[in-house]
Amino acid sequence: MRYRKEQSIPLRSSSAALYNNLSVLRLPGGRLAALSAVHGPSLSLLSAAADGLGFSHRQLQAKEGGMAVSTSLLTQAAWCVLPARVLLVLTSQRGIQMYESDGSIMVYWHALDVAEHSPARAVFARGIAAAGGRFVCVGTSSGLVLVFDIPPKGTNVTVSEVLEQHRDAITDIAAELGQAPDGAGDLVSADDAGTLCVWSTGEEFTLLSKIPAFGCSCSSVKLWNGIVAAGYGNGQIRLYEAATGLLRAEVNAHARWIYALDVAPQTGKLLSGAEDSFVHVWKLSRNPDTGEVIEHCHAECVTDTQVCGARFCDPEGNSFAVTGYDLSEIFRYGRV
Repeated sequence: MRYRKEQSIPLRSSSAALYNNLSVLRLPGGRLAALSAVHGPSLSLLSAAADGLGFSHRQLQAKEGGMAVSTSLLTQAAWCVLPARVLLVLTSQRGIQMYESDGSIMVYWHALDVAEHSPARAVFARGIAAAGGRFVCVGTSSGLVLVFDIPPKGTNVTVSEVLEQHRDAITDIAAELGQAPDGAGDLVSADDAGTLCVWSTGEEFTLLSKIPAFGCSCSSVKLWNGIVAAGYGNGQIRLYEAATGLLRAEVNAHARWIYALDVAPQTGKLLSGAEDSFVHVWKLSRNPDTGEVIEHCHAECVTDTQVCGARFCDPEGNSFAVTGYDLSEIFRYGRV
């Protein structure tokens, strides 16, 4: 399995050094619809042209709570694909914004209670995932996971639950992308200390397992076929059983801090990107004969680039896109 570099896509502004700073929206059928990356208080939004030959550019300035253009910094952006609708969710130092998928209309704004926190502690939201068919989960710097109940249309978004298992700032949240085995849970949250929580979603969210920290921050997490894939500050990828929290494998994947993971839902390919300028493609599987759960497929050096975002562009994992700190373009790679 090999990939080669394709034509890159220019950005109006560079990408900030934030975890998972690239989001991809795919349409049914796997066609790439849009990409986005965060820089300061704005989001670079690239929509694919109808003819598939180019991209239209938009800068989305975070308007928060009806105020004028905000000066607060965005921390992440992600499309949340639910059966009834697709929302573009932005997190920042002040709160959570939900837009229609093209960024045209703000659907909902949730302010973080900054007054409750001491001035010495940063306040922000980070970690975004669609879950359970009608929920959007968003993490906060105080370790809470807010569960928003999303109506099929309209603006009547409500906070249905607050999950209180983490003691440190949430770094990432991911939902099951494959077919979860019975009892394996369908949502995982990670925090700055490296603790992972696996949840079962529903009218009430249930904590199924809590995977303890081991002295290293977990920056990115994914969930596929009951396997939790977690990327850490020491460059390791660790794979756990979602149902039990048991460690299945640990790989010294990168020489520096991992900033991004992604999974191709149809094939179980895993993409990792890190500060060491490398992007790796792995294959997750459940091989009953060998017991193997991960194998290495491809390595790509993005020269002199601190990779901060990496996403597959299709459900099979035949192409992927990469952003890097201070890089004013998105690099694309396709399978040979």
